[in-house]
Amino acid sequence: MMHTPPLPEDIERLAHKRAGAKLGWYVHAALYLLINAVIFAMSTYGLGSRPWSWFPVLGWGLGLALHGVSVFVLGNGSGLREQMVQKERERLQRQHGDGPQR
Repeated sequence: MMHTPPLPEDIERLAHKRAGAKLGWYVHAALYLLINAVIFAMSTYGLGSRPWSWFPVLGWGLGLALHGVSVFVLGNGSGLREQMVQKERERLQRQHGDGPQR
């Protein structure tokens, strides 16, 4: 069984979903930079005597990196995900006798 090409409505829906996910990551990254810059400035130039700590930056940075991977690498319609779905589809078709045999 051949994979049928997506309909224009499906492409439009996926494009909107992926664009929204990317926009969400860009907002997340901007807030990360802005908030950490403000905390660094407050720590360095006034409003307290506590030293700057890298732990919140690194923790939030890890979250931002994982968010980026989920959006840009593993998100719906990404190349890696589509390849994995196609391989699973072919494996299941072979298993159930619906597809070409190797």
